[in-house]
Amino acid sequence: MSQDDEVEASRAMLDELNSWSREVCRRELPSVLPRLLSMYQHSESWIEHIRILKIIIDMFLPHMNHLTLEQTLFSQILPKTIKLFDGMMYELNTQAGELSSQNLEIQVTLRNILQTMVQILGGLTGCVQHVCTTQDSIILENIHSLPSSILHIIKETFVHCKNTESLYSGSLHLVSDLLQTLFREAYSLQKQLMELLDMVCIGPSVDENNIFLMVEVIHSLLDICSVISSMDQAFHANTWKFIIKQSLKHQSVIKNQLKHKEIISSLCEDIVFSFHSCLQLAEQMTQSAPQDNADYRIFQKTLKLCRFFANSLLHYTKEFLPFLSDSCCILHQLYLQIYSKFPPSLHAASISKAQQEEIAGNFLVVLDPLISQLLTTQPFVQAVLDNKLDLPCELQLPQVLLLLVVMDKLPSQPKDIQNLWCTEATARMSLLKAIFYSFEQCSGELSLTAHLQEVKHKGQAEVSVTLYQHVCVHLCAFVASFHPSLFPELDAALLNAVLSTNMTTSLLAMDVWCFLASDSFKCHRYGTAELGLHHVTLVAHLIKSCPGECIQLTNLSILLKRLFFFMAPPHQVEFIQKFSPKAADNFPLWQCISFQALPADLRKQAACDAIRGCTVHCMKWLNSSHTLAELDSLNTALSVLLTVCNSAGDALDIRQRTTVIEVVGQLWAFINIQQVISQPYVQQTFCLLLQLLASFIQTVDPKLISQVVTLLTSLLKLEPPDHVSLAVLDFISSLGRLFIPLSIQEKVLPNLSCILALLLASGNWLLEQLTLEAFTQFAEGTNHEEIVPQCLSSEEIKNKVVAFLEKTGFVDETEAARVDYVKQEKGTSWESTAKVTVEAANGSVLQPCTKRARRELPFEEEYRAAFQAAAEALETTELLLQQAPAPPWLLTELDALQERVEKLKCCIPEGNT
Repeated sequence: MSQDDEVEASRAMLDELNSWSREVCRRELPSVLPRLLSMYQHSESWIEHIRILKIIIDMFLPHMNHLTLEQTLFSQILPKTIKLFDGMMYELNTQAGELSSQNLEIQVTLRNILQTMVQILGGLTGCVQHVCTTQDSIILENIHSLPSSILHIIKETFVHCKNTESLYSGSLHLVSDLLQTLFREAYSLQKQLMELLDMVCIGPSVDENNIFLMVEVIHSLLDICSVISSMDQAFHANTWKFIIKQSLKHQSVIKNQLKHKEIISSLCEDIVFSFHSCLQLAEQMTQSAPQDNADYRIFQKTLKLCRFFANSLLHYTKEFLPFLSDSCCILHQLYLQIYSKFPPSLHAASISKAQQEEIAGNFLVVLDPLISQLLTTQPFVQAVLDNKLDLPCELQLPQVLLLLVVMDKLPSQPKDIQNLWCTEATARMSLLKAIFYSFEQCSGELSLTAHLQEVKHKGQAEVSVTLYQHVCVHLCAFVASFHPSLFPELDAALLNAVLSTNMTTSLLAMDVWCFLASDSFKCHRYGTAELGLHHVTLVAHLIKSCPGECIQLTNLSILLKRLFFFMAPPHQVEFIQKFSPKAADNFPLWQCISFQALPADLRKQAACDAIRGCTVHCMKWLNSSHTLAELDSLNTALSVLLTVCNSAGDALDIRQRTTVIEVVGQLWAFINIQQVISQPYVQQTFCLLLQLLASFIQTVDPKLISQVVTLLTSLLKLEPPDHVSLAVLDFISSLGRLFIPLSIQEKVLPNLSCILALLLASGNWLLEQLTLEAFTQFAEGTNHEEIVPQCLSSEEIKNKVVAFLEKTGFVDETEAARVDYVKQEKGTSWESTAKVTVEAANGSVLQPCTKRARRELPFEEEYRAAFQAAAEALETTELLLQQAPAPPWLLTELDALQERVEKLKCCIPEGNT
């Protein structure tokens, strides 16, 4: 028989089968089905394929044994069906670009292909429906070809539908009706398949093949989820619901084979995508004047989807937590990404308060139990506290908030979990250290005073607090419940933070440390007040061992001053005995301790000892060689005197005050303008003397006041460093309370107006602001009103003063502009510059230093540096001789120096002279 004859015979047979009754089909099934399957395998026509498939499914499938469907039917027809469908999809994808209203042939071809694909999907739907109606409980292995084939076809269909805009370009409308039908058929087929899979039974005794098949089905549906995520929200959610349901239903047998990381990652991506969509809708509603009910319904629907995904993640995480070690970084990033787009983050969307509360109450609330579940997981601890965690600026605030959430939960956890979070390991920080580190990175939120909602007491309404307050309160609450065995970690973290170069971080650590040191807390938690003495003694030793001036020394000094107030009087006595204020080596401590912290009797004795020790030290300097090298210790003594005068108050008697004024007057005689301009130690001495004079301004000799004011006028004309100008400003402010005696008015008053005019003309914004404040107070309090208009030497200065008095701003900056500026500022960290500077100082800079230009003579630069230093020393001596009598030893030293100069001249060859 020829091929044409076979084709005709096949068609005749198919025509005949169409007329068979149900009973005939059942009877003839054994003989006809093999022929139909053979025809299906060998047919080359798409139309004939579909016709045969329809006859098999509609007429013969109902009569087949459901236990043998896989062997007799599905394994026979489905591979060919997939091949047929893939071929059609290939034709669609390759010819779709040629579709146009003018090309009717392509249009007909593509529509025929789409109609055929719809029929294939319909035939597969019939297979699924038959299995569902004939079986109560399904063994997946008995039909394993069916779900795998259907899922492949469904995915390819959804991918094509998703890409239609780019595939069909401007001609999509020519086939859009059939594409919609195709999508609906695939949608319906998947729903039917999920109903079938819901009937699958996998018991503990099931074989490995059935387990593998179910895992394969779940992973295939996961792939489909990624395709339909942006196509149909409800369908997407239902697919996820089914994935989670089946994963949990068969958890006991498939838990080891599921791709948990992929499932977690996909869920997190869908959460973030839905959350961003929710924020965009909320932002649109905020920007539009009247609230659109339709927009609000879409917003609520999207928010509901966010909550669904979050609950799905929560449920999945709870059940499969032991298998999520490699997903903890993803879950950590999810939390950070969500909170980076929500107030008070600088990168948050601009949404109304009402929408913020809705999102927080319906979606963000689900993230809290998620953190509770992950709290006991070591990989999550590692992910959150990783030493190498290099977060961008926008994620630093969310990191702080996450760490605080963890910290709030720890007190209810067992000791081993607290220990896991609160101790450092090789590759991770401790929780407390991480909080301080991340807090330090939130400069933008701190400078713009970001606010968070905090509940003060249970049952009370929320109040708005700053980020600093929020972190401080939660840290103190944590310290109050801290397990005593972890106290060394707390101690180390607080000290490390106090020594931070970031002022705000250091102050935060001090606040927490002072809470720890408070008697009411300390006695309840850690036994006795001995802890306070231990801390103060520790800080005191650190201050004494600190080399030179640095920010860390300043921080420790502030901490010592604050902690001293929490010491019990007996311990204060013990401290004074151990660190006597009379001893010069203890001056670094007493310059930062407030005498107000001492009881009245102890304060008077300590102040007396400090003044005696400091004045003796000052007199030793006056009677010595007055070297610049010794100025450091002199300055420390003066600083202690200033502290005593400012904080001891009435504890000082007339004799002690007089002693201090006399010493200051003698030291002032050695002040030289040129040294104040160039020598940092002299600058410090100068500032301290000015402050001491200001403290006793009412009793200072008028002649000394006249000398000081004259010197200050000359000094300011030379543009000294800003901190020197600030000291001058403080001194001038004190003169506002003083009536200038007639004997010196003629000399002092013109100089006062000149000084104020020079300070008001300063280019430094801080100095200018403080000068305006001081000038206003001076003008309001002085008895010499005639010099006030003399200070306003120019129209520019007058305008500044008027603007200050009227509280007029010079720049009208919007809130958005301030936020943008701070964002840019956060991107450039001053710490990176500081690190480079330190590396350069240590000789570890990668770039080589620029080579010096070669000199004709070796060591010429060294010669010049040495000679310049000698010349400056002689110039300083000359200036000192102009201000005070020469000491007896000076002439002898000059003669010895001249002899050395003559010897040096003899060492120089005649040709070089």
